[in-house]
Parts: sequence; C-alpha cells; structure tokens
Amino acid sequence: MSIRNIRVTKHGVQIALGLIWFLDGALQLQHQMFTSAFATQVIEPAIQGQPRFVSGPMNFGVHLFLMHPAIFNSLFALTQLGIGVLILWKRTRKWGLLLSLPWSLVVWVFGEGYGGIFSGHTLLLMGAPGAVSLYALLALATLPSKDQEEKKPKQKPQVAYWLAILWLVLWIGGGVYQLMPGQDSTDDLSSMIAGNVDGAPAWLASVDTHTANVIKGFGKTTKPAPTPKQIDSGMNMTSTQMMHMTSGETSPTNQGQPGYLFILLLAMLQVGIGFGVLFGSIWRKLAVTLGIALALCFWVVGQSMGAYFTGLATDPNSGPLFVLLGLAILGCADMDIRLSKLNTRIVDRMVGKPQ
Repeated sequence: MSIRNIRVTKHGVQIALGLIWFLDGALQLQHQMFTSAFATQVIEPAIQGQPRFVSGPMNFGVHLFLMHPAIFNSLFALTQLGIGVLILWKRTRKWGLLLSLPWSLVVWVFGEGYGGIFSGHTLLLMGAPGAVSLYALLALATLPSKDQEEKKPKQKPQVAYWLAILWLVLWIGGGVYQLMPGQDSTDDLSSMIAGNVDGAPAWLASVDTHTANVIKGFGKTTKPAPTPKQIDSGMNMTSTQMMHMTSGETSPTNQGQPGYLFILLLAMLQVGIGFGVLFGSIWRKLAVTLGIALALCFWVVGQSMGAYFTGLATDPNSGPLFVLLGLAILGCADMDIRLSKLNTRIVDRMVGKPQ
C-alpha cells in the first residue's frame, strides 16, 4: 500500500498521542532520570546559547529539580502516564487532551527551551521546534467536538484543516533556519550529525559517520591543474599577485560555493514541502510524502531516533510527530474544499472584494 493511500482519522491521531504520552511517562521511569543526570545532561545542554528570557526559567527549573530529583521525576512520570491513560480511555479522552496542553507548555518552556527557536541555532534535522510543541498542536486539532459528531454521525470526525497551515509554517521555518549563520555550511551540518556518534549503537554510529562524511564532501572543491597558457600568464604576474596565488586565496563569491549550493537546495526542498500542501490533492500528497520521508531521515541521522540508547531519552523526538502530522493531513478527506475556501478568502481580501 502506498503511503499516499494511508488514512489516519481523528480518532487514530488521538490514540497515537495517548500512546506517545504513555511512552514518555515510561521513559521518565528510567533509573537515571531519578538522579541529577536528568537536569545536568538533558536540560542544561539545552540552555546553552539561549537568550536570557529562555535560560532564566530553565535555570530556575534545574535548580528546583536538583533539590529533590527523585520526587520531582516521579511527579513528571505519573503526570505523563496519567495523560496517556486519560487519552487512551474513550470516556476521559477529551480531559486527557485538555490536560496535555498546559503540561506540554511547561515541558516545552522549562525542558526544551522552546525547541531552541529563539537561539537561532536549531534545525528540523536536530528536532526543532521540539516534539512536545507538536503534541499540543495535534491535541488542539483533534479535540472531540460533540456538536460536529451529532450533525454527521455517519462520518468519521476529521482533524482540523489548519494542520495544513501548521505544516506550511514548520517546513518554511525549517528552510529559513537552514540558511542562518552557524548552520548554513556543509561543515556545520556534518559536525552536527557527527556529534551524535558518541554512545550510539554501532549500526547507528556507522550511519551517522557515513552521512556526515558524504555531506562534508559536498563542500570540498578540487582545484584544477593549471594549463600551459595559465602558467605562461603567471610569469607576467606581479609579486603580490603571485603571493595571493600561492597562498590559496579565493574570491569571496567562489569560496565554499559547492557546499552552500547543497545547503541552499536542502532549504529550498523544505520550503517546497511546506508550500506543496496548499495546492491540489496530487501536489499535497507528493509534498506530504516527501516531508514524511525527509522527517524520517532527520529522525535517524539528526535526532538519533530519540537517543533511546542513552538511558536519558525523554521522548521519541520530533521525527515521528512530523510523520503523524503528515498522515493526519492526508487523512482529512475534505482538505481540498477547506483550503480552497481559505485561498478564496485570502485572494478576495487581496483584491478588496467584500466578504
């Protein structure tokens, strides 16, 4: 079965969210989580490079947690397990989804530092904008609506159409961040991926190393050997020109061009995946399919599959949430109609037609 024919209903997304919250609660029960390691090795690294309004609350949270690590971690685990159980049980599903919203905000602010989006040094590759932020947005999009289900009892309730707009914002944002300083070269990207090798299983470390080397190779240039004509003309150069030539200096416009081209194409691919969701059904399916494939690649080589092997993993990271988001969009049968109406309203506003 093609991924484009998979249909995930509103109920399916709710069940997936319940299972993910239950998984997060189970991960919080790992023995290292009951020690200071959770604060010093999980939260504190996320504070680095953050602006003061982000790092301040996070430092306060770390200080508070270190007072009684076992007690606070037990509360965290019970909260997440409880949310998962509430969502999975049909009678309490709405309450579980509602309770997940404030808790997601707490974790996103104090644990993930807003997914690093205010630091300017984050990528979809590395897990931006933070998995828990997607928990909350998917919960909002799938909150049970009793009135809607009573009006159309024979139809399966669908997710909110604005998930397509969310997809657009996330992928365009990913393209923009890809071009920001410090992560706009193949060396930067290669270093990020290679940094995941330590402690990873042999197979995953091999994948990371190979991927990092391939990406780094895109930034290497091979200087062609000079032709006889170039050698002759070099005899007429001034001593200053010869010094620049022998020192290997290049013009700013040519320096690192192959590597930058790869980064630019990667950014354009992400932007294209975002915009593709606004067009017809075929283009939307293509964009979502490419987005799911790229998100899975990011999940493996950038997010180390949630770092499940460390004993300090708190969630599966954002890759699986992008997959769930994409499948939810494909599962919305009347997405074309809803987006068409939205596009019409936008065009009418632009040309000044009365609503």
